[in-house]
Amino acid sequence: MMLSPYHAKYFAHDLTRRAAGGMDRLSMSLFDAAVDLNPHQIEAALFALESPLSKGVILADEVGLGKTIEAGIVLCQFWAERKRRLLVICPASLRKQWALELGEKFNLPTRVLDARAFRDEQREGRAPLNEKTILIMSFNYANALRNELKAVAWDLVVVDEAHKLRNAYRPSNKIGQGIRWATEDCRKLLLTATPLQNSLLELFGLSTLIDVHLFGDINAFRAQYASASGNISDLRQRLSGFCKRTLRNQVTEYIRYTERRTITRPFTPSDEEHALYEAVSGFLQRPDSYALPQRQRHLTALILRKLLASSSQAIAATLDTLRTRLETLRDDQAQNDIEFAERMIEDEEIEGDLLDEILSEDEDLDAPQTMPVTIDRQKLHEEIDVLQRLATSARGIGIDTKTRTLLQALDIGFEQMTTTGAARKALIFTESRRTQEYLKNFLETNGYAGQVVLFNGTNGGPEPTVNRSGFAGGSNS
Repeated sequence: MMLSPYHAKYFAHDLTRRAAGGMDRLSMSLFDAAVDLNPHQIEAALFALESPLSKGVILADEVGLGKTIEAGIVLCQFWAERKRRLLVICPASLRKQWALELGEKFNLPTRVLDARAFRDEQREGRAPLNEKTILIMSFNYANALRNELKAVAWDLVVVDEAHKLRNAYRPSNKIGQGIRWATEDCRKLLLTATPLQNSLLELFGLSTLIDVHLFGDINAFRAQYASASGNISDLRQRLSGFCKRTLRNQVTEYIRYTERRTITRPFTPSDEEHALYEAVSGFLQRPDSYALPQRQRHLTALILRKLLASSSQAIAATLDTLRTRLETLRDDQAQNDIEFAERMIEDEEIEGDLLDEILSEDEDLDAPQTMPVTIDRQKLHEEIDVLQRLATSARGIGIDTKTRTLLQALDIGFEQMTTTGAARKALIFTESRRTQEYLKNFLETNGYAGQVVLFNGTNGGPEPTVNRSGFAGGSNS
């Protein structure tokens, strides 16, 4: 068969991306990458690619050493080898960040998949799990989609923040159990900066995500390693075959870290803020409130408490969302609106580890649905009035004590920077992007006009890249 010049060039380029192994294998797949790699990242990627355990490995570098880059290298290699069934499971707050990192640094195609996107693609006659792209989804949605995921022969499944699934061996851990079952036949790459936090059993839990037979059953592991006479040296040797960890003090030769000095500024909420907190708490403690779906009562309450701690403006907007829901409430929604918590997180623009805290509660969303409740309309209207009053009270607070204390903290911090010769820069982390917007407006009217830049998981416009040298307010994502 005669090849056209175009196809000849294409196959020649394809052949240059293939190599037998080691660094040659990586160098071909990283030809298009736009990232400066450090030696420990290449070493970790090679460990993940060449491990004799075909079911996967754990990369457990300390925070800030680039585990996402290491996973990107591995994904890039799989993609270059035409292995296109690739899945990333991560905290909901990190989905967009993963898509940006893989797209910008490795030129890899990605798609963030949630319930809404899945339904839209199905309506268009497409198969969301069969498209040739790297799929990214949250822990919660991966569990909800576990039957569909189980049916796909994934070439690689990357699990970020894997320590959040450390109790996957427990039957009570619905999320961990679901993800483990759905991916048990696939090669996996687990990423975690904290593989061990409280108990050696957490290492056992992580190992079961890769292969339930790595350490035998829980009783054998506990007797051999977690008892007073446990053989830790043997455990370390066993782990070395599928777990690689790099510490910061091992890479100081080529990575410089800025010295950190801690300065704290305490603050006391005003009487109005304390009254709002008590009022919202009282509302959340109602045993039969319509505002909180029966099957997600605890989860929704957790969201509201986190927002209450973030800012009065953030909780005000969320109270409005609850009121709007009640105004259009149908009988079945009072009991079975099982996607409400995650929808609230997306609609209210919540950042950080909030969804992960929700998922760690292991509320059984797979329990049989109960019959719809009959709504008492008089009681419903009373709740709507309460939510309206609470939102009005929250907005009436205006500038809260924590925000005023922020100004003092910035003055102190900048004064210290001047003394040490450091640049006048600050990074502010928030739980909510509504709080982020509120802080930006406040700071710009209090001496920092034109110096505030927002960074978050949805930044796609020019603002984040215009003035990175100025003052930056950010949300933890």
